[in-house]
Amino acid sequence: MTTLVEGYDAVLLDLDGVVYLGEQPVPGAAEAIARLHAAGVPVGYVTNNASRAAVEVAALLNRLGVAAAVDEVITSAQAAARLLAERFPPGTPVMVVGSAALRAEVAAVELVPVVEAGLAEAVVQGYALTVGWTDLAEACVAIRAGALWVATNTDATLPSPRGPLPGNGSLVAALATALGRGPDVVVGKPEPTLLLAAAAARGARRPLFVGDRLDTDIAGAHRVGFDSLLVLTGVHGRADLAVAPAEQRPTFVGADLGALFAEPTAGS
Repeated sequence: MTTLVEGYDAVLLDLDGVVYLGEQPVPGAAEAIARLHAAGVPVGYVTNNASRAAVEVAALLNRLGVAAAVDEVITSAQAAARLLAERFPPGTPVMVVGSAALRAEVAAVELVPVVEAGLAEAVVQGYALTVGWTDLAEACVAIRAGALWVATNTDATLPSPRGPLPGNGSLVAALATALGRGPDVVVGKPEPTLLLAAAAARGARRPLFVGDRLDTDIAGAHRVGFDSLLVLTGVHGRADLAVAPAEQRPTFVGADLGALFAEPTAGS
């Protein structure tokens, strides 16, 4: 029997809704990833969620029984910081709307994280439980004054054991409403930056990307020319797939990560 994973030189995995929900493991995910490792298939963990540092993501995965090294993880916070470092010289003040992990990534590329509009030349916005009205107001002032607005991602919701909850995209939308426009740059899926960086990090020329969201994961894979597998353990299900536009239709669909080792089931 030919299995789905055959023919790919790496498997790139979204996390929320694919490997875990909040901090609860998706049933069978750890076992499927262990089979990938045992078969020598390079694995990359790719997340739009900018609330955790890569080392924290790797630690969480290991607590859930998934063997993960820090260099296998790439987050939208890392990708956003690298993009800012390409555009601004060291020492540039960057207003950070988001987590301590996002601030640390900005500092790691020799930019200066700030929390008030002041002289900020850029604003980077990522998900954090602590983001509130004051943060959005300061960002609004900075962006209106000419600061570059970078969003780590625009996922409207986050999957959780209680169902979808507001994600960074909901907070980006609130700021966009106040400003009358969207971000200058979005780093995470479905934009190409994060997925291309993940494939390059694993040395992959023909990766398979696995996600649970049609509008970010599958659309992102489609945009960069990667084959994709939609798993039905997170946000979107078969009813959503039935009405999805062409650019959001996966190459394959499966109940969970066990589909990697089954005969392929076409997604359209």
